[in-house]
Amino acid sequence: MPLSGDDPDADSKAHWEAVYRSKSPTELSWYQPRPTRSLELLEQLGTTPATSIIDVGGGTSMLVDALLDRGVARVAVLDISRAALELSKARLGARAASVEWIEADVTRADLDTDARYDVWHDRAVFHFLTNRDDRRRYVSAASRALGPGGVALIATFSLQGPSRCSGLDVVRYDSELLGREFGSEFSVERSVDENVAHRTSIVSPDCPGNPPNSASASFVAAACVSP
Repeated sequence: MPLSGDDPDADSKAHWEAVYRSKSPTELSWYQPRPTRSLELLEQLGTTPATSIIDVGGGTSMLVDALLDRGVARVAVLDISRAALELSKARLGARAASVEWIEADVTRADLDTDARYDVWHDRAVFHFLTNRDDRRRYVSAASRALGPGGVALIATFSLQGPSRCSGLDVVRYDSELLGREFGSEFSVERSVDENVAHRTSIVSPDCPGNPPNSASASFVAAACVSP
């Protein structure tokens, strides 16, 4: 994302709506019954039930369920796909009312800067931004959405990860490259994870670059701190 065409924003939204309408969440290559690694990384940041967290590209991720289970009082889920958000709302049932749901392209989202978050969590959105201007808008959006000392936890495919996913090209990173992208508005304090295989339930044929018969993809994650 974005895709080619006269209106890249519309193309991108159409792509992800089609993905979530054509497959059940468990059929998606990035499905995790429990987002164990994300929870571990959030714990490393010292999050508590009082920590406000926005899950960017949360889609049908089970992270929101786990955060609510842990008593986190303020949780937001942002995704470009309405279909994905509706699936998550249906899964959560009555608990969905306690979540902030934001249907938007993160590079153009109008987030409320009067109610900032403590943590911006992104597992596998940023690497879809192949356009430099989109990446700059993303970093700016994250900076505006976080309060002083807030942390953007960014996880992307590493340099050893797939070159494409869900039929789209991706940009691969290491901690130094992520630092270059976020360093204009954040202090990249540390790489909290390097080349860790995130297990998924199935292997996606459109994510070339994984080892044969592998059910994992190599990720890098970095904690970017707002001044």
